[in-house]
Amino acid sequence: MFFDTDCGGVVHNIAYLRFIETARTRLAALLGMELRDMATRMEFPVLLRTEIDYRKPAVLGDEISVHGTLECIGKIRFWCDFRIVRPADDSLLVTCRQQLALIRVPEGKPLRLPAEWFENYGHLVETPPA
Repeated sequence: MFFDTDCGGVVHNIAYLRFIETARTRLAALLGMELRDMATRMEFPVLLRTEIDYRKPAVLGDEISVHGTLECIGKIRFWCDFRIVRPADDSLLVTCRQQLALIRVPEGKPLRLPAEWFENYGHLVETPPA
């Protein structure tokens, strides 16, 4: 969109984070964290860290695709991985990792990840460093 670009038609770096935010919200729903349910329980995944590499620019008019996956899980924290590509030439534009924790608000209390996550995604459990 025009509002995602600068005067040269290049996508702003902050726009990519908004695209990732949208993908992360959709990924959360797939993982059983629907926005409405989280708001009722007052339990939310809170962003702790973002690592992002801008590899190639997207420009005005490019169609892009954002892919998000659950990368690994711990007791409280988890990592998601995102890739933004331009399908027209299969260019990898952005790679991003984000660490999140499940928090109860307003007290800001960290919560253990749901037991079903370990049942469904046990193969993604973080291995502590030796």
